[in-house]
Amino acid sequence: MKRDRGLAKGESSSTAAAEGRKGKIWKQQPDSGGMDELLAVLGYKVKSTEMAVVAQKLEQLEMVMESAPEDGISHLSSDTVHYNPSDLSGWVQNMLSELNEGGFDINVQNQSAMVDESLLVPGDLCSLSGSIGFGNSAQPSRFYEDNSEYDLRAIPGGAMCIKKELSESEKEDGNKRIKTGSSRSEESVLSSAEIGGGVARATVSAVRPVVLVDSQETGVRLVHTLMACAEAVQQENLKLADALVKHIGLLAVSQGGAMRKVASYFADALARRIYKIYPQDSLETPYSDILQMHFYETCPYLKFAHFTANQAILEAFAGANRVHVIDFSLKQGMQWPALMQALALRPGGPPAFRLTGIGPPQPDNSDALQQVGWKLAQLAETIDVEFEFRGFVANSLADLDASMLEIRSSDVEAVAVNSIFELHRLLASSGAIDKVLSSIKAMRPKIVTVVEQEANHNGAVFLDRFNEALHYYSTMFDSLEGSGLTQPNSQDMIRSEIYLGRQICNVVACEGTDRVERHETLSQWRTRMSSAGFDPVHLGSNAFSQASMLLALFAGGDGYRVEENDGSLMLGWHTRPLIATSAWQLATVTS
Repeated sequence: MKRDRGLAKGESSSTAAAEGRKGKIWKQQPDSGGMDELLAVLGYKVKSTEMAVVAQKLEQLEMVMESAPEDGISHLSSDTVHYNPSDLSGWVQNMLSELNEGGFDINVQNQSAMVDESLLVPGDLCSLSGSIGFGNSAQPSRFYEDNSEYDLRAIPGGAMCIKKELSESEKEDGNKRIKTGSSRSEESVLSSAEIGGGVARATVSAVRPVVLVDSQETGVRLVHTLMACAEAVQQENLKLADALVKHIGLLAVSQGGAMRKVASYFADALARRIYKIYPQDSLETPYSDILQMHFYETCPYLKFAHFTANQAILEAFAGANRVHVIDFSLKQGMQWPALMQALALRPGGPPAFRLTGIGPPQPDNSDALQQVGWKLAQLAETIDVEFEFRGFVANSLADLDASMLEIRSSDVEAVAVNSIFELHRLLASSGAIDKVLSSIKAMRPKIVTVVEQEANHNGAVFLDRFNEALHYYSTMFDSLEGSGLTQPNSQDMIRSEIYLGRQICNVVACEGTDRVERHETLSQWRTRMSSAGFDPVHLGSNAFSQASMLLALFAGGDGYRVEENDGSLMLGWHTRPLIATSAWQLATVTS
């Protein structure tokens, strides 16, 4: 079954230009005439000598808008024509004039406004409140066209702008008009165009011309700036990377919801990499466990992982009188109450249940695993399940050996090995994954359940890894916000975002053995597991149906999708799979 593998490298609208730049984003810029070059690249015209003044005006504008009553600024949405702020200094001054008590008269008869028509998005022209007429110029109107080498279509949400073809009637109509809500406003006529700079000069006769920041256009620029910064980092052009990362936050401010949050986390990770300020705390801490619990409550990903793995284990344990689960990441033990209750309801009575939980050492040397074991023992007593627990503290799964776990013979107990979001961490250390898979084979399990992120964040090229991560986590954040299951500012939502943000930081900022979030795709895990001597176990249509039902109960069926992929199950948001559950057994030896 085909899947959306996320962002493919987009082609430029100009093939010759794309071949010439060889993956570069920034072309040689002509003389900027005293304009700040970095802001000019991003489409804003600010003289270097005016930077401090513009910054001061922006602060004043923010203060005025925060203090102004709502009815005092309502005319900005009805009485004015808004353009994209290529002339940043003039835009700020106009906004301050609008908000000034008593108003500010502008001599519009002798004033013309510069409108960068390349920033106008076809789909959003109808949202402007003003009257704009296009004269019969020999030059055809040029609308915003994304000529970046990066394909932005895979990024979810409303922040990304996709080119839209004009209809035949729109092409034929040479005089488009958009009605204004003000009787004082008159027609604005596009009188000429500067061919070299691609800037159209409009003679404006409307009262109070001000600028509206186009969030879609800024969203496109935001992603381009993120990618440009990542490319500068890869090329070790730290001066350019430093300048770009400082502007990502400015561009992110105009974005709402998921896109702003994702951009902020990636900007922070890039900054850490640029300035070499690496995270000091490990991802394996009690705080991480707390964050994961909130992530569990906010969205269905961990619930899906636990349910599908439990279903495979339950089927493998059919008919066994004694069962033993080895959990590679016990954490709070949230996965096992459901399995214990299912075993308790088994016809003929429940089997004896033995659980070996593995976890990292605690900073305060407390025995967190044993505390989880006591809670599970209390549940087992309540539902009349014979229960045995043993905890193992290990810095790495590679430190474990099958002989430590007191595995009993297969005719005495059925063994299952369970790994939820753990195996990818072993890829940071050479040979670790091979050692662990060899140890699993020595345990002689009836089944091995593996749940991993459906992403490729383990590539050798930083820019490719950044690109993949940007699209993966954009989709993940979009699913958190778009499902509407949790209040936007609730503790569950905030801490779930922090949980994902820490992963982003590790993928982008860290390298070597410190970079443990080395996610790989299901196809990559299939190759690795098969090479290590495991055969896939088909999860079956029953597991698919039950997972779909669980999802419908939890998420109302909106946005989230369960997909069967050659015997494995995937959960994703709309068309993009985000996590995958697979099951494995020891390969049959053929003579």
